[in-house]
Amino acid sequence: MSCFTLQRCPANLLLRRKRNAQLALQCFSSDTHPVPARSDFDPIATQRKREKQNQTSAVEKVKSSRSQNDRLFVQAQPAITNPYDQDTYLQRYLKRTLPVEVFVEVSKDLSEFGRRAGGELVHLHRQCELEPPYLRKYDPWGNRVDEIVTSPAWKRMHDIAAEEGLVAIAYERKYGQWSRIYQVAKNYIFASTSGMYSCPLAMTDGAAKIIESTKKTTDDAVHLDLAFSHLTSRDPQQFWTSGQWMTERRGGSDVANGTETTAVPLGPSVDCDRSAVDHPYRTHQLFGNKWFSSATDSNMTFTLAREEDADGCVTKGTKGLSLFYLETRGHDNLLNGIEIRTLKNKLGTRQLPTAELSLQGTFARLIGQPGRGVPTISKMLTVTRLHNAISAVSYMRRILTLARDYASKRIAFGTLLKDHPLHMRTLATLELETRGAMLMLFEVARLLGLEETGKADSRELQALRVLTPLLKLYTAKQAVWVVSEGLECFGGQGFIEDTGIPNILRDAQVLPIWEGTTNVLALDVIRALTPDLPDGVVNVLGSKKNEHGSYNDPFDLVAASPLAWTNLATKLNLLKLIDWQKNAPHPDMLTTSARDFAYTLGLHYIGVLLLEAANNGMAKETDTFAASEWINRGMSILKNPPSYSDADNQANTSLVMEGYTDTVSV
Repeated sequence: MSCFTLQRCPANLLLRRKRNAQLALQCFSSDTHPVPARSDFDPIATQRKREKQNQTSAVEKVKSSRSQNDRLFVQAQPAITNPYDQDTYLQRYLKRTLPVEVFVEVSKDLSEFGRRAGGELVHLHRQCELEPPYLRKYDPWGNRVDEIVTSPAWKRMHDIAAEEGLVAIAYERKYGQWSRIYQVAKNYIFASTSGMYSCPLAMTDGAAKIIESTKKTTDDAVHLDLAFSHLTSRDPQQFWTSGQWMTERRGGSDVANGTETTAVPLGPSVDCDRSAVDHPYRTHQLFGNKWFSSATDSNMTFTLAREEDADGCVTKGTKGLSLFYLETRGHDNLLNGIEIRTLKNKLGTRQLPTAELSLQGTFARLIGQPGRGVPTISKMLTVTRLHNAISAVSYMRRILTLARDYASKRIAFGTLLKDHPLHMRTLATLELETRGAMLMLFEVARLLGLEETGKADSRELQALRVLTPLLKLYTAKQAVWVVSEGLECFGGQGFIEDTGIPNILRDAQVLPIWEGTTNVLALDVIRALTPDLPDGVVNVLGSKKNEHGSYNDPFDLVAASPLAWTNLATKLNLLKLIDWQKNAPHPDMLTTSARDFAYTLGLHYIGVLLLEAANNGMAKETDTFAASEWINRGMSILKNPPSYSDADNQANTSLVMEGYTDTVSV
């Protein structure tokens, strides 16, 4: 055994050395890594050492790559530092419109708020977008709670709105008739960075308007004073927001035929101990469904319903609708007979809680006279339509301010975008549209201020009635177009959600729908002008007084314009619009042409405002250029009367319905 072992050991040693040498030759090049001659060379350890060196080299390459990547081009992002200070057109308008002492104080506050809007609000706005509300139906123990959970940023917007007096300014009336212009300017700065909190503010402002108007003529003053003090408070702990619940399953704008909610008068058998509604203002219980309820987390709301008589019958149509005030929760914070069925999944305005509600004996109070709900709530519509336009023009200005800054930072084909004439012509077209819309917005605000302080005469009141739906109609449609074109100015980055730019377009898309679609509002414009339609047009176009207190005739304004070469075209357009109305053969033709007519009236009215701005002593060359560009591009989209005839209407229907098969199952 020992001899066998002694004989085999030398052989094993030789074989092992031979194997090691072969492995060494396979693993390493003899040119760079000569095989050691030592007898104790271990190729496995050497290979591991080499792998470690390779790993270290790979890490260094990654670090080097990252360093190179850090040195790659990074596009500077567009920014808005102070939306008031950067909006010289708004400043110029306020300076020429407001009394000097009012302008000084208002401008200072707007500049301070502009800094807040360019800083804190930008971050809160984005957080509201990234953290949308959701519905928590049950608590952990199975109790139905129907709680709408909103983000901290949304709650912070509530506090800021109160602190800044975004509703209160209009009702404090520190500056009298100019207070509305001041309030509109501040909300114009706020809207596009509000995280959609501009929506509950619109309805809150409208609710305050209803209360202020109603309590003057009814015995509801005692019951509504408390609510009014909350709606117009600057204290975040006391400030309330309001909803507006009108849309039901059968219809939106057609409230006369679409409202099915009923109101049952309270009798002695009603359980008055119900803690969810332990306030003394109740007169009815509401039963029904509200298909949309914007800002459902509000403290109160106004809504329409049909009052039942003693036999349980209701009156159909507009005359059967009454207005009701209700608070959404009682003193114990329980919902007031309200079931939140679901939150709506929307294209835009996702920051805003919009819910479908079921009213199951909701306690409410009748406001005004029974059957007068629509005329009473019209005060609210005037204000909410004004706010719709505030948001529209705010979105337009925001996208343009960002695009202007981007044009000064983005290089394409070796040149900054601002040095490409075609790009600047595109932005100039959008700027012109924004300036025109802004002038019309503030003109309606001016007229509303006169109405609220009792200084408006009949002509100004008529202009306010006509211009309110016209303003909402025109600015809403133009906002979608301007924002879409503006988004394109950022190229691919305009399509990336992370930039925050696409949500401007998505949110703008609701503006032509909310508070009346384009066709509904166009018909409203026609109704507001008839029966004195031709004279009404002249009165609206010339509804501004000069420094002597007399009205500016639109033709005189054209004649006085320094833009002599545009005078004839402008005057002919005005005459064409008025003559067209006089020669319309029957009222149905006006209805069919309502959309084209309303747009044409809007184009003319903005043209008059731009001419007025160009003639002002504070005007700059850009004001003159803007007026001439507006007029020269054409101000009428009306067709010849035969295009609105019955025969043409039938041809339109045939064009649309050709090949259509009814999809309703029998």
